[in-house]
Amino acid sequence: MHTTFDVYIICYAKLSDYEEMITYMGTDFINSVPTVLGLSDVESLEAAGIIQVQQQPYLNLTGRDVIIGFVDTGIDYTQKVFQYEDGTTKIKYIYDQTIPGNPPSGFPLGTEFTEEQINAALASDDPFEIVPHRDVAGHGTFLASVAAGRQFEGFVGAAPDSEIIMVKLKKAYPFYLERFCVPDEQENAFEASDVMLGVNYILEKSIELHKPVIICLGLSSSYDSHDGFSPLEECLFFIANIPGVCICTSIGNESAAKHHFTSMFSRDRSPENIDIKVGENAGDIFVVITNRISDKISVSVRSPTGELVGRVQAKAATTTIARLVLEPTTVTVSYYYPLEGGGDQVTIVRILNASPGIWTITAFGDIIIRGIIDAWLPITGFVSPTVEFSASNPYGTMTYPSTGLGPIHCGAYNSVRNSLYPNSSWGPSRIAPDMPDLVAPGYQVGGFYPTGYGYIDGTSAAAAITSGACALMLQWGIVDGNDLGFCTPLIKAYLIRGCRRTETMEYPNPKWGYGTLDLIRTFFYMREL
Repeated sequence: MHTTFDVYIICYAKLSDYEEMITYMGTDFINSVPTVLGLSDVESLEAAGIIQVQQQPYLNLTGRDVIIGFVDTGIDYTQKVFQYEDGTTKIKYIYDQTIPGNPPSGFPLGTEFTEEQINAALASDDPFEIVPHRDVAGHGTFLASVAAGRQFEGFVGAAPDSEIIMVKLKKAYPFYLERFCVPDEQENAFEASDVMLGVNYILEKSIELHKPVIICLGLSSSYDSHDGFSPLEECLFFIANIPGVCICTSIGNESAAKHHFTSMFSRDRSPENIDIKVGENAGDIFVVITNRISDKISVSVRSPTGELVGRVQAKAATTTIARLVLEPTTVTVSYYYPLEGGGDQVTIVRILNASPGIWTITAFGDIIIRGIIDAWLPITGFVSPTVEFSASNPYGTMTYPSTGLGPIHCGAYNSVRNSLYPNSSWGPSRIAPDMPDLVAPGYQVGGFYPTGYGYIDGTSAAAAITSGACALMLQWGIVDGNDLGFCTPLIKAYLIRGCRRTETMEYPNPKWGYGTLDLIRTFFYMREL
């Protein structure tokens, strides 16, 4: 058992104990179950106005005495971009949740590696014998190089003098992988509770080091209700307002995935059909359906052969299981309401071993006042590419935890063509109409993998670039003493005011937010205050 931020308790229990606990946890117990997240996959920095700030002699901003923390897949600490000229590391700590044996003080799992241990490893003939931490996926290494990499062979990160804390997430337990229908081949599936542990660890270490911190989260999920009130999102909201703390999240890469459906009940409250196209060998399908606090819905499910799971009565905290006769498929329908925070209803439909064809979920209006329903399939990589909504909607495709208030919500654009990155998720969120906040370069961004230099597309790269920009701002505000109250909302406000905008577009808008990141313009604006 572990307490995070003096608010939430992370409890590890046997499955049998968990099944007993849910009987007395109330109708909102779904929010007590961690959801599962995956990854949001020198020209870019120049387009973002970061190189210009680095080269401005009077500002002299490089991220000095600022920490950038990552909760991701780990870091290849042997890369030269993470070392000073004398060969020592710029990484203060690595918290590897996948290696048991020596967890940080007060934490329940994993192993902590210190700066001293990393330096000893770098000085040895076999570094991984001393610090056996590796980044197999390469995602965390890449984001860290983009945000904080030192100058090496013509490359430089956004905040080259900042220091790094890396948390490597462990893979989600089989219970969660099965619950959320995560494909067997998906290795980068992480529990929200472990993300909370990682964020908590970074915050505690920054306090110990007496240094301001950026927390970069290039993670996404669509298993959540998208209402912004999950434990992880509430934690991010609370700590975002702490002076010296800034949080940047990627908004996901789901606008073109056809994984979102939205509709409104007509005045006569006629049923609404949610059609899902399913290809061959699609496996299991997980669908989240949400409606507002004022409404109540119930659903039925029809298979491609026409077999019907009749309208399942909506009763809070219940699950109905139906095994089909004409095809080897099992359908489960679960209702959860009212949820803590927004009071909304969430309906979860799981189609296990889905047969190919058109599956139809029919939503019936038991109580309809507002009448808006939304449905999401899992993010790309967490459901078969042959599965999509027949009538999809790219709006409202921002992913958890960027759907909550607090962090800087980063979309991605192509800085070469000055066009939106095609997959960058679109707002708004269910909790706020003016999201995302901004877009940063997220197409063909250069950086380092464990295998060497390469490129990446996506909003996680945009979040890393924005994190580096925020590190320069924290140096200016906290380290250099220009504004000791600097925190996420203040930095967000300055970044938004400095964004580049065109006369042909209205702002904010759900694709570009308030415009494209331009850090040098932000500092010009700050000079005029």
